[in-house]
Amino acid sequence: MTLASSPALQSAEIRDALIAYLLGIADDELIIGHRHSEWTGFAPDIESDVALSSIAQEEIGHARLLYERVAELAGGDPDALAYRRGPGAFRNGILVERPNEDWGFSIVRMFLYDHADVIRLDALAEGAVAAIADLARTLRREERYHVIYGEEWLRRLAQATDGSHRKTQDALNAAWPEAEVLFSAVEGQAMLREAGVLPVDAAAQAQRWRDAALLVLGEIGLKTPSSVTSVSDGRRGVHTEHLAALLEEMTSVSRSEPGAQW
Repeated sequence: MTLASSPALQSAEIRDALIAYLLGIADDELIIGHRHSEWTGFAPDIESDVALSSIAQEEIGHARLLYERVAELAGGDPDALAYRRGPGAFRNGILVERPNEDWGFSIVRMFLYDHADVIRLDALAEGAVAAIADLARTLRREERYHVIYGEEWLRRLAQATDGSHRKTQDALNAAWPEAEVLFSAVEGQAMLREAGVLPVDAAAQAQRWRDAALLVLGEIGLKTPSSVTSVSDGRRGVHTEHLAALLEEMTSVSRSEPGAQW
């Protein structure tokens, strides 16, 4: 049975909603993977250098698997999805496209993002489309390692000195509002819940993420910002100038060698 022939995906509206949902996650994975890869050779120590390089490869690998599912449902080429779309066609969250700034911000972002990613994969793993549920369970195994790594570093930074605690809190204040937007619902997402494809809705996923993140943050003395300003919603194709610059660099080989394989 092909993915498109799944009984839960016989409605075109439901297929389109699933395509949009998977595309957003795939774009998140691709962009955060490239951001992590920028630490290669620049991380605080050799162990972190190796770890971030490995995590980056895994995230980009996850993106490819998700793009393959999107291409199977929508037609087209996974490579084209990754490397031949303009910034306005990407549906990643703003958080992942932000420059790394410093190690503290990158770790805070990793902690928030990977907790969110596990929640999203948990929801897909409960769904009625076997091929998607199986993929989610596979990706989740690696993402749980990413969560452990990010959490260990977050604890180190938050508890080392008063200065490092303050900088970590500042990074959290900056990252938290954009992390919440990772759960912005795509068009038709309510239909995915009704069809059993994605049985946990966006609001419930977001609350699960907050509960998991706040448990750790509370243990290490970090607080979420008391007032949160509105942020752009990358799920709607609204991005910062940083995404265009990243895509320009990321697609240079693809543009110079159109037939190259990634």
